[in-house]
Amino acid sequence: MLNLLNLIRWKNLLMIALAQLLLKYALLEPFGIATSLDGFGIFLLIFATICIAAAGNIINDIYDVETDFVNKPHKLIVGNSISEKTAYNLFIIFNIIGVGVGFYISHLVGKSPFFSLFVIISALLYVYATYLKRTLLIGNIVISILVGLSVLIVGIFELLPVLTLENRAIQLTFFKIILDYAMFAFLLNLLREIAKDLEDIDGDYKAGMNTLPIAIGRDRTTKVLFVLSIIPIFLIIYYVVNSLYTDIFAAGYYIFFIIGPIIFTSIKLFSAKTKKDYHFISDLLKLVMFFGVLSLLIYYFNLKA
Repeated sequence: MLNLLNLIRWKNLLMIALAQLLLKYALLEPFGIATSLDGFGIFLLIFATICIAAAGNIINDIYDVETDFVNKPHKLIVGNSISEKTAYNLFIIFNIIGVGVGFYISHLVGKSPFFSLFVIISALLYVYATYLKRTLLIGNIVISILVGLSVLIVGIFELLPVLTLENRAIQLTFFKIILDYAMFAFLLNLLREIAKDLEDIDGDYKAGMNTLPIAIGRDRTTKVLFVLSIIPIFLIIYYVVNSLYTDIFAAGYYIFFIIGPIIFTSIKLFSAKTKKDYHFISDLLKLVMFFGVLSLLIYYFNLKA
């Protein structure tokens, strides 16, 4: 069971589930925003999302056996504790369940075309694992878009089906907030994907992949990563200055738990040389993403106060 949980990356799936739950119950529900999903509906949306994400993680591991054998042999699951055939079967099962539940939810909210989102996400995760991740930057961008979409999909299914002329302004205001979080997830995941490519350069090179560190070298990629890390820092500072300057607690949270760690990451890049250094940077960015998810609670507590 533990091997299966590690195969589907249960910690990442929990973060997706937490983000979607907080969007529903810390951002939308407390403010009385019109939504299309009840408690069971949001459960189904979360279930569909994590099933498709789990399938994506499985197919990624299947096609990563060669690189993982070099990069992290102690964490190799497919072909070791779980056979490749079993992994393929699990990939198919999770996909069928996720897409099937997505089909039901789309009809539940009266927007059957939304079903195509689940099919597209499932297909892109397969194409990413089998081809795109071997291409220069495209794989990094695509997987980061899908991470952002796991956030945005809540706004798509909760707000758009009940959009009317009367509530248009408030619905779009909250949709923009969710879009901002999706952009934040995209940017941080893009940074993390590049950091992981720096960490895994040896195995990726032996597998014939064309990641950014292989194409332009580790030093240049580190500089690119530093420049990219500046973008979320300025965007979040802009948000804090323009939207949270009167809220000391919220501003403090963003400064100490999000802006500060990203700045630390940028500084750390100057001295990063080893696989261990890049692994630390990757883990730190993941922690920032977690604090970013928890920042949704600020809306809830501010309302209660």
